[in-house]
Amino acid sequence: MTDLRRLEELGLNSSAPPGQLLYDGWLLRLLPGKAKRARSVNAVYASTRPLDEKVAYCEQVYRARSLPPIFRITPFSEPPMLDAALEARGYARYDETSVEEAAIEAPSGLPSAQPVDLGAWVDAVAALRGSPLAHRESHLARLAASPLQLRPLALRDERGIAATGLTIVEGAHAGLFDIITRDDARGRGYARRLVASLLAAAHGLGARKSYLQVQLDNAVARRLYASFGFVQRYTYWYRGRPGEW
Repeated sequence: MTDLRRLEELGLNSSAPPGQLLYDGWLLRLLPGKAKRARSVNAVYASTRPLDEKVAYCEQVYRARSLPPIFRITPFSEPPMLDAALEARGYARYDETSVEEAAIEAPSGLPSAQPVDLGAWVDAVAALRGSPLAHRESHLARLAASPLQLRPLALRDERGIAATGLTIVEGAHAGLFDIITRDDARGRGYARRLVASLLAAAHGLGARKSYLQVQLDNAVARRLYASFGFVQRYTYWYRGRPGEW
């Protein structure tokens, strides 16, 4: 199993946006779009400044960019009382997420999902999610700027792209992201085929461990991932003001 702090670093690296600030040990990510990991405060290192001052500064930075201040809370957040302090300031807890990990076995057959050009793949993800153009542009900007190896994949049916997925490889680790199935294509095994294809692609790029992030209450997805050997390593959640996230 991967050291938990290293697993957290891998997830942060895979979602790094083009623009971010480091403030007294906190990583402020400021990319508009759907991905909260790319537009939230990550309290990753020890702090020296007063907590109230730091939170107020983050609120100011996000408001100046027309973004709601959102804080991502992990077992490693510094200082440890940050979660309670945010709750006292009216920040509600939401979207608890499980970080899960599995070994990658050598693929036993040919993958069924096919590689897709990054721009076309981002368009397909946006269409499956019903995302606005601004979110599509932010998603593409973040991935296009990544220094890591990316493999965007898709499965097609008679109506076009039925499911998407992405693997991002850093050394021996591969993250799985954006596993989405078109609403009218659910129940046909596309998600299972896509995960198998992503793991096969990651193995071909030298990865031997994989990780993903899935909402804790998504029982269907978690059962699927468990069938591939994924187990929970830790959880995280967000804090934001009600109505703003």
